[in-house]
Amino acid sequence: MSTPERIAQFEKMASADPTNEMAHFSLGNALLQAGRHAEAARSLQRVIELSPGMSKAYQLCGQAQIGAGWADQAVVTLERGYTLAAERGDRMVEQAIAKALESIGREPPRIERAVRPAATVDGSFVCRRTGQPGTRLASAPFKGPVGAWIGENISAETWRNWIGQGTKVINEMRLDFSRDKDQEIYDQHMREYLGIDDEVLASIAVAKPVA
Repeated sequence: MSTPERIAQFEKMASADPTNEMAHFSLGNALLQAGRHAEAARSLQRVIELSPGMSKAYQLCGQAQIGAGWADQAVVTLERGYTLAAERGDRMVEQAIAKALESIGREPPRIERAVRPAATVDGSFVCRRTGQPGTRLASAPFKGPVGAWIGENISAETWRNWIGQGTKVINEMRLDFSRDKDQEIYDQHMREYLGIDDEVLASIAVAKPVA
């Protein structure tokens, strides 16, 4: 599917359900890749409003704001995202935001924090996708390293939300899982929704094999 086709599909999904954060995130990401920075920033700002614990949305929104020439807004967005990513232990997002700030001549904020695993805070499970306490999945939702990563980092509540969103993806895009291309489209939406970007996916790939 070409970028214009993806943008049109995501616009349709976001319009049909304005509270669908996945649709807004996917739309913003596609617009950013297409160089439509102002539109991307607005879509990603909507994601932040719907899911304020999603550090990746701050990163991409800030990058879009820089591209649109809105440096002052970008600083506010990126500094908030940097603090959130640091608190949650999202090192790759934290580093990406630091580079974005440095690209416009700003230093990332100084943060005093103890290093701790991203998945736990005070003994409670915290979903890496939302940054909120939740219930740990009883087991990986499917086999393989990506399934294992989800089991270790994503709450049962967020996973149930994805199942609902995934059903919308299947219906809206008329996916047929007998076709490999449609399965990959579904998997791509899942990774975007759960915050499994290319950097996270690469880190999963080089992790120790799952038995």
